[in-house]
Amino acid sequence: MKWIANLLRIIWRIWFIIIAGLPIIICAPAIYFAIVLDKQNLLTRLKHFWGAWVLFFMGFRIKLENQADIKPKQPYIIIGNHTSMIDIMVLLKIFKRPFVFVGKKELSKIPVFGYLYKKANILVDRKSPRSRKEVFDQVVNFIKKGNSIVIYPEGGVPDDPKTLLAPFKNGAFRIAIEHSLPIIPVVYYDNKRRFPYDIFKGGPGKLRIKILPVVQTDKLTLKDVNDLKDFCYNLIYNELMNNEISKDF
Repeated sequence: MKWIANLLRIIWRIWFIIIAGLPIIICAPAIYFAIVLDKQNLLTRLKHFWGAWVLFFMGFRIKLENQADIKPKQPYIIIGNHTSMIDIMVLLKIFKRPFVFVGKKELSKIPVFGYLYKKANILVDRKSPRSRKEVFDQVVNFIKKGNSIVIYPEGGVPDDPKTLLAPFKNGAFRIAIEHSLPIIPVVYYDNKRRFPYDIFKGGPGKLRIKILPVVQTDKLTLKDVNDLKDFCYNLIYNELMNNEISKDF
């Protein structure tokens, strides 16, 4: 019956809150220590553990196809189609290297998680031009420490759940060109269906992820921002269009 399925999904969502919050609370002192003393290796291991923990106990399994030649000490701009809350956990699971997210300021309001997230990542108030400008300064500092930067160029999860890929904003591509950072495009095929924002939909199962070949930017200038943006958009859009979405749940 439908009401039973809805009840089970609500319980599953509550389980998600418990599973996601428990290791953060337990490891909060270690996370704070790693942030304050700038222990990037420790912080990266803690992030990876958290992402893997959440995915495992939520019943998700990753099927990864990696087409990128990623150099160990090279910082990158990592982009992707933003589809779900679990996009963060997936990246933390598949990338075992230092990186920070450029995320919404609203995330800082979440108890415990918000405080630690704010300290370890870059938060932006999308309604404030000043805040958007400050992001560029913070990005430089993190890049100098060897971090890659994760930016979802759609600017958030599209409001319409039927939207395959919303238009990209310029920020990620401007930063990539200004700092000659290669771009790693990541495609999530199943995250939206497995864990959408609609609490009455979704379920455990396979998450197909593809890391596309690295896009080089070292020979580009700021005049090429729009061309670079369109090129990366089409890469991800075509991948989504050409692959059947998983419906095995």
